[in-house]
Amino acid sequence: MNANLQEHIKTLEASNRVFHHIKGKQPGATVVFFAGIHGNEFAGVNALNTIMPQLNKNDIRGEIFGVYGNIKALKANKRFIDFDLNRLWTAKKLEQLETEENPENELFEQIDLFKFIKGVLASTDNPIYFIDLHTTSSKTLPFVTINDALINRKFSTCFNVPVVLGIEEYLEGPLLSYLNTLGYVSLGFESGQHTDPQAIKSCEAFVYLVLNHTNNLLNPESDKINKYENELKKASKSIDSIFEVVYKYHIELEENFKMYQGFESFQSIKKGTLLARSNDEDIYSNYSAKLFMPLYQNSGNDGFFIIKAIPQFFLKLSELLRNTKADQILTFLPGITWYDKSKGILKANLKVARFLAKSIFHLFGYRNKQIDKNYLLLYNRERVAKKSMYKNEKWY
Repeated sequence: MNANLQEHIKTLEASNRVFHHIKGKQPGATVVFFAGIHGNEFAGVNALNTIMPQLNKNDIRGEIFGVYGNIKALKANKRFIDFDLNRLWTAKKLEQLETEENPENELFEQIDLFKFIKGVLASTDNPIYFIDLHTTSSKTLPFVTINDALINRKFSTCFNVPVVLGIEEYLEGPLLSYLNTLGYVSLGFESGQHTDPQAIKSCEAFVYLVLNHTNNLLNPESDKINKYENELKKASKSIDSIFEVVYKYHIELEENFKMYQGFESFQSIKKGTLLARSNDEDIYSNYSAKLFMPLYQNSGNDGFFIIKAIPQFFLKLSELLRNTKADQILTFLPGITWYDKSKGILKANLKVARFLAKSIFHLFGYRNKQIDKNYLLLYNRERVAKKSMYKNEKWY
């Protein structure tokens, strides 16, 4: 963290939640950038502090926000104080916020963020974009993470960086997963390793390109666009495939987990590769695929992920199935019933439907969360996606 940013962070109070805000002279999309949801990740803060002051409201359509995530953790330069703020956005936890009398640390931060989000949603009928800026503990290419809705897929492929989908099956309560249940375009951008100066450059490039693709810039500078596109292309080594998470190693409480040194995101590994050590036992990969976000910090319970590229044929097939709402046939399968049709949630009886492959449901846009040993809930982002809100956007 540079000296100027460090001094700025020290002066933060809750009233500084929105640290950049531009309202243009013409109507247009609302774009919300979150930075510092994890308090040891400063690239997003740096990038917004560079890009936003360069913008003139006379050259802007709509509104643009730069929003601090975990202010207390940012001041402490820690991932979080009590709880990971990016694991608290479940329906149950949001309901509990209503009864919190003396919220502290992350709960206070969440309540403040929740109020801001609700205010934004009530303020406009124009397209809304939520962008969450992050960095990782391991060396990595810049990449986008999304919940698997077609509007997210379409928008994320504007940036010529790797896209990783399906992570919502393995994480409980990310902010973007909550926003996706509301149907808005929401994506995360991981710009690089926490302390890598390139992470800030990649994040600056991404922020400007987002505003170009959302049409918030009345007079986008072609030289800047070319520069930033080349910046991301070079940083991502021209890899722009769509990947799917197929495995997560979850670190249990009191587990002594340590990743072996030298691994980085998107590194190809073979089945049997020695990856980590847990409680004096070695951990090997069960896949020949790519390693994703190996953990090299003391906080967090996501040891590492494994990802595989999705063939174009399956991407096209899933788009066809979803656009034709072919998922209606799923309830004819044994053990599958509607749990909440209006929200696109199916319920699977595992005693009956355990033979059904997870990949089948993925094609139709469903991701699962197990509620107990006998039942599984399957969530479909397509049925809640606000496609009509974005259908006239230039990227759609």
